Amino acid sequence: MTTTAKPPAVGVAHSRVEGRDKVTGAARYASEHHFEQLAHGWFVLSTVARGRVRAVDDEAVRAMPGVVAVLHHGNAPHVATDYVSFLGPPDPTCAVFQNDRVPHAGWPVALVVAETPEQAREAAEALVVEYDEEAHDIAFRADRPDAYVPDQGSPVAAKGDLDAELAASAVVLDATYSTPEQHHSAMEPHAATARWDGGRLEVFDSNQGSMWVADELAKMFSLDPASVRVRSEHIGGAFGSKGMRPHQAAAVMAATALDRPVRVALTRRQTFAITGYRSPTTQRVRLGADHDGRLRAFGHEVLNLTSTLRPFVETSAALGRVLYDAEAHHTAHRIVELDVPTPTWMRAPGEAPGSFAVETALDELAERLGMDPIALRARNEPAVGPLSGLPFSSRDLLGCFTEGARRFGWADRDPRPRTRREGRWLLGTGTAAATYPSGAAPSTASVTAEPDGGFTVRISAADVGTGARTALTLVAAEVLGVDPAGVTVRIGDSDFGPAWVAGGSMGTRSWAWAVTSAAEDLRDQLALRGQDVPPEGLTARVDTARLLAELAKKERHSFGAQFAEVAVDVHTGEVRVRRMLGVFAAGRIVNPLTARSQLVGGMTWGISMALHEEAVRDPASGRHIGADLAGYHVAANADVPLVEADWIDDPVPGDPLGIKGVGELGIVGAAAAITNAVWHATGVRHRDLPLRPDRVLRAEEAGQGA
Repeated sequence: MTTTAKPPAVGVAHSRVEGRDKVTGAARYASEHHFEQLAHGWFVLSTVARGRVRAVDDEAVRAMPGVVAVLHHGNAPHVATDYVSFLGPPDPTCAVFQNDRVPHAGWPVALVVAETPEQAREAAEALVVEYDEEAHDIAFRADRPDAYVPDQGSPVAAKGDLDAELAASAVVLDATYSTPEQHHSAMEPHAATARWDGGRLEVFDSNQGSMWVADELAKMFSLDPASVRVRSEHIGGAFGSKGMRPHQAAAVMAATALDRPVRVALTRRQTFAITGYRSPTTQRVRLGADHDGRLRAFGHEVLNLTSTLRPFVETSAALGRVLYDAEAHHTAHRIVELDVPTPTWMRAPGEAPGSFAVETALDELAERLGMDPIALRARNEPAVGPLSGLPFSSRDLLGCFTEGARRFGWADRDPRPRTRREGRWLLGTGTAAATYPSGAAPSTASVTAEPDGGFTVRISAADVGTGARTALTLVAAEVLGVDPAGVTVRIGDSDFGPAWVAGGSMGTRSWAWAVTSAAEDLRDQLALRGQDVPPEGLTARVDTARLLAELAKKERHSFGAQFAEVAVDVHTGEVRVRRMLGVFAAGRIVNPLTARSQLVGGMTWGISMALHEEAVRDPASGRHIGADLAGYHVAANADVPLVEADWIDDPVPGDPLGIKGVGELGIVGAAAAITNAVWHATGVRHRDLPLRPDRVLRAEEAGQGA
């Protein structure tokens, strides 16, 4: 075998290697695999928001056509709940049917299993469940007296005397911002099929980490980890919602009880109830500055809700710990427990809602100072981590603003609000900064030289639509010095060993490190063998845990500058985004084609976040109002204008890969850029999302932010 030098694969646009399979239907998603004797499970979810299940009257339902089982707390097997997986303690929601408690509306109280999904659904809708209902509390507001500082993570970070610096500041801003409950709304709803095959539990799933789900199932059902295999080859979107969820556990329970394959696929409405969401937030931002714009005080306090089952923190105050320095710097998180489902990670968790508050507040401060918003941000650019004191691996936020301002035409902007009009439309422009961590986690990978001259990469990665499979193909091809067509990447299989999940913008960086190391090892082995490949192939396998432990401690982040132009009809309250530009510094870009797609996707979600997305719960029932894509509005084609995403060179000295992450960066700051543009158009400041027409009209009438 020879490995003739090829042009670099990384950094060159490349179509998705699985693209043809997806557009022709050859790719199989979680609910599309065929199995003999497949049964179908359908959840029955609670209609009360708090209480106990008094009785499950399943006798009539079990006699309905096709019904083979009804699982509930009275007959379901007991599972472990006191374990810790590699991502932390389990979500109690996943331990279905373990007791009669109902902690929130939409809690799984039964699973009806039938021969067809239609029979299962009909029977589930006929099942009578009686409850002892209790008074519930879902009221989320800033002044909750029972809010508390959680124990986990870093809820508080501080330096200096915030009150003293605020008192000494020439200009002070003290404002509260809010963001609503938001949902992931992936195109492919959650689905899992479980079966026992030769003493092994096999699960075909749609998830962000097959090893994560396999680890959870093994511990939950007290199984040998080697006897559990989870596969998730193709995923139709995830955004943080597709980890370990109740449907996987229910499918395993039913498959075990019936000794046949069982599939549990959730409806759109069910995903709103049991697959997590972004918590609403209220955020108080206090800024104090000298007349020249230098920050003396930076304060950011965030409150989010969680369930009575377990704490979850929406870490929105983390953003300011990186972006801006000040003499006194204080950031803190609090949570309040309500009778609602547990929130979870959602694209750019923490940074997405946090950037709305911080970047809107910076814009307000610039207005009061009479400074250009970009100049104010440049004035407060830190040399090292504002709280950690660590050096940045690389940081060129100002380069993003410089290039973005040039391309957007920022220099021609009249800073005065309400000065541009086209007929009934008021026009305005706005900007905001973006940042997101670029960490890495230990992962294992193997690369095999095949006797036919090709190479096979195996890693338990997940491609949730980001193009990860293609990126890893390019990484391996470049290291091996071969054409990408000669590399096959197999992912989404827990049998390939531990690997980081598709989350935290850490996937590509973590997996590429493992693939690079394994490919380098294989390349060296081939060189020693004179490129001779034995009949069984030659494999190199690497675990990056030791390599990561040797990495120098630094602040590692991607950065960006968001720009938006909007048109506002003050007579109808309609806001339209006319154009957006994002310029980013995100290290080495592996595949420009899919990277740009990710950034544009995040920015588009920012439009949705700014103008549309808002899940509403009925105070009387505790349930969602309009838990579907008709009632929960997301940006549609007509809402999305010209959205441009690009990047500047961002070398990372001393880093073995130079890869950061772009999956979540694009949404950060996007909503703030839009709302700042609305202020520039109307002269009215908005501090609550989304910018619904009624809020715009009320604010216009009142002359102040809604």
